[in-house]
Amino acid sequence: MLIALPLLAIPVLLYTLIVIFGMDGGFTAAGADAALRDSLFTIPMTSGATWTVGPGDLLILFSLILLFFELLKSTSSQKIAIINHALSMILFVVCLIAFLLLRGFATSTFFLITVMVLLDVLAGFIVTIISARKDFDIGTAAG
Repeated sequence: MLIALPLLAIPVLLYTLIVIFGMDGGFTAAGADAALRDSLFTIPMTSGATWTVGPGDLLILFSLILLFFELLKSTSSQKIAIINHALSMILFVVCLIAFLLLRGFATSTFFLITVMVLLDVLAGFIVTIISARKDFDIGTAAG
């Protein structure tokens, strides 16, 4: 049953933890943005520039990796995939509501996570429709 849970719920929970525990100025978009842009480490580049990496950057990277695995999961035609699609849709609605209504979630980082959840929902439904259409076409051609 754990397979049905959307992996992108993990970055949403991590974002919430980072924003709640990393904010000094209260639960505002500016406080959340500052917490996500704090420098964790810097990497000197060959160009002479310095690349600064913050918690928000790592969270986006982690989210993209999980999105890849979610897209792989969406190609499954098992019955559990339908539950995964439904839970992903619920997660998207929660993310959209949080982005629109909660001050600490009105950041570019959370917006990008919300877009990734939307892409997971769309990919899941599109893959399911295409595979169902192929199953239907094969069934009618054989009869």
